[in-house]
Amino acid sequence: MKCDSHIHIHDRAFLKQPRPQGFVDNDDVAAYRKVQTRIGTQRVVIVTPRVYGTDNAVTVDAIRQFGIGNARGIAVLNPDVTDDELAALDQGGIRGIRFTLYTAKNAAVGFDMVEPLARRVAELGWHVQLHWTAEQIVEHEAMLRRLPAPMVFDHRARLPSKDGVHHAAFDIVRSLADAGRAWIKLSGPYLDSAVGLEHRYADIAPMARAWVQAVPERLVWGSDWPHVTETHKPDDVFLIDLLSEWVDDEATRERILVTNPAMLYGFAI
Repeated sequence: MKCDSHIHIHDRAFLKQPRPQGFVDNDDVAAYRKVQTRIGTQRVVIVTPRVYGTDNAVTVDAIRQFGIGNARGIAVLNPDVTDDELAALDQGGIRGIRFTLYTAKNAAVGFDMVEPLARRVAELGWHVQLHWTAEQIVEHEAMLRRLPAPMVFDHRARLPSKDGVHHAAFDIVRSLADAGRAWIKLSGPYLDSAVGLEHRYADIAPMARAWVQAVPERLVWGSDWPHVTETHKPDDVFLIDLLSEWVDDEATRERILVTNPAMLYGFAI
């Protein structure tokens, strides 16, 4: 069963304020089911959107609607979360926590929280998901090597298109992946592309292929639906078709879409 390993659900029922900036109407479970039909995936990993801060109820509810057999979630937490709350999230299908720190504007947590929370979630078998810039990965290399929990690097580790695999972050993340400690998401090509959708994010392809060549057993794919950063949103069918351009052989695509996410998120194989 194929997995989309990175989406966000926006459900008005879970908002604490009328309409926060960044909220997207009608991008709920029902809307995403239609996307699943179009792109041919059956499993999904839901990441709590920034508009909900550290309230993960929308994600846990979405897992319930999809069914925990084929859905998992990534929460956003701070260190005052209780052990009972962690246990309830685990029961609800949460398997990791995200640190969106690439810009202070969108950060609900801080770098000082990464290690304390990583120690706590490691005991549950969870991972830490890192949406950091490539420069931040280099700056915090020592901390990354100390973390007791597995790591998942969002959006190809955010390697800038001008540097690509020559950026020092590539070697850092690759060494962690080679050691069995890290995974990389092939997602969000628009976030670092200079040429954009009009040119099929062509400047991202060499970096994506480099990850496939280097560590195919440590990659998962995500659509990043509903693409809240984009004014001109890409078609999700186009995005999954891009994977076929980045990955030459069917066996490796099967690994990225089926086997790897099953291992990372604990789905039945």
